Amino acid sequence: MTSQEAPGPRDVAVVAFAQSDHRRSTEDSSEVEMLMPVLHEVLARTGLRTADIGFTCSGSSDYLAGRAFSFTLALDGVGAWPPISESHVETDGAWALYEAWTKLLTGDADTALVYSYGKCSPGSVRDVLTRQLDPYYVAPLWPDAVALAALQAQALVDAGHTDEPALAAVGARSRADATANPHAQLKGEVPQGDYVVRPLRTGDCPPVGDGAAAVILAAGDRARELCARPAWIRGIDHRIEAHALGVRDLTDSPSTRLAATRAGAFERPVDTAELHAPFSSQEVILRNALGLDDSVCVNPSGGALAANPVMAAGLIRIGEAAARIHRGASDRALAHATSGPCLQQNLVAVLEGDPR
Repeated sequence: MTSQEAPGPRDVAVVAFAQSDHRRSTEDSSEVEMLMPVLHEVLARTGLRTADIGFTCSGSSDYLAGRAFSFTLALDGVGAWPPISESHVETDGAWALYEAWTKLLTGDADTALVYSYGKCSPGSVRDVLTRQLDPYYVAPLWPDAVALAALQAQALVDAGHTDEPALAAVGARSRADATANPHAQLKGEVPQGDYVVRPLRTGDCPPVGDGAAAVILAAGDRARELCARPAWIRGIDHRIEAHALGVRDLTDSPSTRLAATRAGAFERPVDTAELHAPFSSQEVILRNALGLDDSVCVNPSGGALAANPVMAAGLIRIGEAAARIHRGASDRALAHATSGPCLQQNLVAVLEGDPR
């Protein structure tokens, strides 16, 4: 452009969020049947039809389904005819949202549908997740996700950063907050119970369950047309730790801190933080990495300790944070998603509502 300045980046917002009721098992329904009510609900919140969506992106894992290209079956719930612009990521739906966000920034679309789902009940998710470990030195030992999280928790205890009563308090607060969440799988008082893997007890670990979630993104004026108070994505970034657990300090999460910095999380305080912390010890690490004090409302939905559908729990954190902005319960919120063992990959998004 010669006589005018080039336009700045587009403003993109979450304008709708929906999720399923998370249950221990949905053996009576397929992934498509579990997903379709969520898709219908999120579209109904905006009045959009499938044909109105400019881009569709999903997140899931073939390993959970036990068959290759299982995500193509889920497209039956969206409706892929007439042909649609569609993509898929083999990870949590939070990363699908990141792809959709970049798509809207380019101007190629004004709206995007993002969804993710996970059915953990058909098999042993603890064993399935070992397949993401180093295939030569670690995976053959079959250390499951809980055992690795316990190593991380014990490192925290040994370093003096927490203790078992403090971890129990995290779990108790999460389950208590979940009583106000109609979609949560676990609510209210949950006995700590026996050790699952020391020092983690039952209350320190996430439930195994099935669930799905979906959000709609929209850009600029289109977002204000579809939502009375859009949750604007002011920044989003994701980073990754080294794959080898032995070269990492498991008591810290520098990738979370870096992602938060690049997303602008430290520019101004946030009032809400939805953290994807499947284990109570991981909330301790994330709070420290993000500099969250007691003035911040952390996981008012109950978080992943109340419902942890693998491949959807991270997207739910973004959706829950956005929903609080939609209804006026928050003005500036931080949402976090993780993937991989011991907080290996971390995504941070900062959401804001229009001034009131």
